Amino acid sequence: MTVPSPVTAEPSIWTALLGQDLTIRHVQVGEWSTRVLEAGSGPETVVLMHGVGGHLEAYARNVPAFAEHYRVIAYDYPGHGLTTATAKPLELPDYVAHLLGLLDVLGVERAHLNGESLGGWIAVKTAYAHPERVGRIVLNTPGGALSDPAVRERIRTLSQGAADDPSDERIRARVSWLMADPASVTQELVDVRRTIYAQPAFAESMRNIMCLQDGEVRARNMITDEELAGIHAPALVIWTSDDPSGPAAVGLRMAERLPNGRLELVEGAGHWPQWEQHRRFNQLVLAFLAEDAHVGV
Repeated sequence: MTVPSPVTAEPSIWTALLGQDLTIRHVQVGEWSTRVLEAGSGPETVVLMHGVGGHLEAYARNVPAFAEHYRVIAYDYPGHGLTTATAKPLELPDYVAHLLGLLDVLGVERAHLNGESLGGWIAVKTAYAHPERVGRIVLNTPGGALSDPAVRERIRTLSQGAADDPSDERIRARVSWLMADPASVTQELVDVRRTIYAQPAFAESMRNIMCLQDGEVRARNMITDEELAGIHAPALVIWTSDDPSGPAAVGLRMAERLPNGRLELVEGAGHWPQWEQHRRFNQLVLAFLAEDAHVGV
C-alpha cells in the first residue's frame, strides 16, 4: 500500500470547505451573471480574487480560516469560471468596474482586497482609483508589474491550449505551471477546471481574457510607480521562492514603492502560495489584517 505524501494529503477543494457555512450563487452585475461564494459574518469584508483564467476555487483552502473573523467573498471575474463568458477583450478598467459593481450589489461599502496574480493587479488599480472603497490590500504574487515576453507566451499557450482541448493532460499542465511541486495539483482541482474550461463558449472567452498577454495591451494596463506611490492603504506583498512569473525582486520593488507596503516571502510555493502553503499564507494574511486599523490612514 502506498502511503500518501504530506502534499497529496493536504485538503482539496471540498474537503477544505467541508463543514463551512457558505453560499454559492449567481448575482447580476451589469451584463455579467457573476458566480459568488460568501462565508462568515464578521463586521469587515475580505474579497478573495483569483488569477487570469482562474476561478474562485483557487482560495478554497483559505475561506474557512478567513471566515472565522470576516465576511468572505470570492467570485469569478467576467469571462472566467462560471460567470458569463466574454465575447470581447477585457482590460483592467473592465475588471475594476465589475468589482465595484459587485460590492454595490452585495451592499459592501468598503472591503479588504486579497488578490492573486490578476487579482492583485485589480486590487492595485482599485485601491489607487477608489481608495474610499478599499481597506487593506494583499497582493499575492501580483501581476501588472512585469511584462516578460516569455512568461506572457507561456501563460497564453498553456491557457488557450487547455481551453481549446480541456483534456486531463492539458488542464494538468496549465495548473502545474502554478505550483512549485506538481504533486500539489489534486485530481479534484483538475476536474473542477476541466468542467469550467469545457463550457461551450469558454474557448472564445479565453481568447478575449488573454488579451492582457499581448505586449501592447499589457503596456497600457501596467501598474505604474505613480499608482503605487498614490496608494496609502496598508499593503502586504506576498512573493514566493519558486514563482514562475518572475523573481522576488519584482515583489520587493512593489513593496518599496507602496507608502505603507512590505514584502513577505513564502518558501516552497510557486504562483499559488494560498494553495501550496495555505497555513503559512493564512497566518501572514490574518495577522496583517488584524493590525492597527489606523496605520497608514
